[in-house]
Amino acid sequence: MKIKKKHFKLKIVLLVIAVIAVVFAGYNFISGYIKSLPALKYDYYTGKAAPVEYPDIKFAVISDIHMYDKSLGNSGTAFEEVLNSDRKLLLDSEDLLDYAIDDIIKSDVQVVLIPGDLTKDGELINHNIAADKLRRLTEAGKKVFVIPGNHDINNPGAFEYLGDTKTPVSSINAQDFTDIYADFGYKDAVMRDSDSLSYVADFTDDGNLWLLAIDSCRYRDNAPGEEEIPSGKISQETEQWIENVLKLSVEQNKAIIVMIHHGIVEHWKGQAKLHPDYLIKDYKHFGKLLSSYNVRIAFTGHYHAQDITKSGFKNSKYLYDVETGSLITPPCPVRYCEIKDGSISITTNTVADKIHPGTDFENKSLEFVKKTVVSEAYKTLKGYKVSDANAEYIADYVGEAFLAHYAGDEDITKRPVFDENKLSILGRFIYFMQKYVPDGLWHDLPPADNNVSFDLH
Repeated sequence: MKIKKKHFKLKIVLLVIAVIAVVFAGYNFISGYIKSLPALKYDYYTGKAAPVEYPDIKFAVISDIHMYDKSLGNSGTAFEEVLNSDRKLLLDSEDLLDYAIDDIIKSDVQVVLIPGDLTKDGELINHNIAADKLRRLTEAGKKVFVIPGNHDINNPGAFEYLGDTKTPVSSINAQDFTDIYADFGYKDAVMRDSDSLSYVADFTDDGNLWLLAIDSCRYRDNAPGEEEIPSGKISQETEQWIENVLKLSVEQNKAIIVMIHHGIVEHWKGQAKLHPDYLIKDYKHFGKLLSSYNVRIAFTGHYHAQDITKSGFKNSKYLYDVETGSLITPPCPVRYCEIKDGSISITTNTVADKIHPGTDFENKSLEFVKKTVVSEAYKTLKGYKVSDANAEYIADYVGEAFLAHYAGDEDITKRPVFDENKLSILGRFIYFMQKYVPDGLWHDLPPADNNVSFDLH
């Protein structure tokens, strides 16, 4: 009798577990389906447009320059706190930009693209310095086009740092941005969006290639006393404006290059899960929209990584997202691009290994960036209650993965050995749940990231 009761209780437990599993699976399926639905309405192009012909052009790309004037503070506990909380070489921002500009001026490129985050946190003084430096490029005969990043406008983090205190300083609004950077896209725009700082400009002098510069930042949602909002999205009004631009491009047989701060393509498997704020909301649907109108390439920034990824869509179209690493995060890259005969060739010059010779600047900057990444990972791991030793071991491993991804062309043979036997039972479980991060970062999605050529037909 007791045995039957035990069997009955076991069946009840198994039934309850099965019901929970079914409910959980159903919840995941439904929530996953809901998340896959677009937040906006998109009208994909289904017509038969003529093949896009990209005219020959040479151009450079730098991104996330994060200009910081050291007069706002370069020492003290308040400044050290902000410096050590991120992966930016703020104190070297002017020198790095000057070096990059000198390098570009020496080249034969005709255009320079900068997809956002021109300042540390939208400080007026930093915007003015950035604009003055970029003017050297236009004086040298180069066209320069910019778009705002999440740090640039209405940022509540605009401070100066004195000792252990920080004090708000003058920042800018959206109109200020277009005024300051009037010579870098806005003054000569062919079209402007009324609901954002998006615009269209002639990429080439003959007008056969358009730059579609898209403002995806949420500065209108920033609030005093809060952190700036890093995520990106566009309104339905801006989406409609973009569709109108794309339709015109088909009608007038214009080729289009897109520039936008936030990513349109997931750059490593798991990025959308760990860091969704670095991809524009609806990124899959938005990418499909662009590709349906034969847009083949977009230049992005934001993630501070040097990476190129190709995404295919159900409409048999494709889009390359060329993400350029930050100029103040090593290796501090400058991209050089040449479109010729319908193909694009991209090469990369790095600044971290060349600036300040004899000072070991590159190795010291890599150590600094790894330290900030490891610190962030360690805090996250401690939130799961793992031991200090386990948190340190996993965090260091994650730090190496991010350094590899920032540099691009991740070499899997250089991936450090990770010994799970060094972890406790809890440590192993947490590592198992988060293993997708180093796995994804070390797996370089095609094509190559720094020096590569591919077709744009």
